[in-house]
Amino acid sequence: MDQQKKDLRKYIKNTLAQLTEAQYMQRSEIIAHKLFQQPAWEKASSIGITISLQPEVDTYAIIKKAWEEGKTVSVPKCEPKERKLIFRTITDFKQLERVYFQLLEPIEAQTKAKKAEEMDLLIVPGLAFTASGDRLGVGGGYYDRFLSFYGGKTIALAFDEQIVRTLPVDVYDQSVMQIITDAKVYNSNV
Repeated sequence: MDQQKKDLRKYIKNTLAQLTEAQYMQRSEIIAHKLFQQPAWEKASSIGITISLQPEVDTYAIIKKAWEEGKTVSVPKCEPKERKLIFRTITDFKQLERVYFQLLEPIEAQTKAKKAEEMDLLIVPGLAFTASGDRLGVGGGYYDRFLSFYGGKTIALAFDEQIVRTLPVDVYDQSVMQIITDAKVYNSNV
């Protein structure tokens, strides 16, 4: 099963690498507009979201919109020794620093930790998804561990090419409630 996941990750990354910069930005914008129309977004006063790296759906405009609407925005910081995510509230992109794998994470001294139960909505990253909400992440298991005790709403943002018919699923893999692509919005039974 691990080889299946590895092969699928490679396939999706190669597929997304074919997007031009213009396609990437235009399709990310379509996905963001669909997100802003969802009841979970409208009701949320506090969101958890990653700082995107291409080819992930762009989250910068989403974060700016959340700030404009007065929402609290928290982004994850990986704690590799404990293999967990700690979300920290940011009010400016200057509160981020580049870490391993070119990821941007909150600077601890400038941000405050946010408890899982304090976030109404979690925007969950992933490489591939099924229409029923199954998710394939990048392979670290950080989000699966976090989602195992997170009780709020979960939405994934993806390009249509990231929706697959089936995924190899392990017992620890966590699903999402909704997936928004540039082509469709999928609601799961989670």
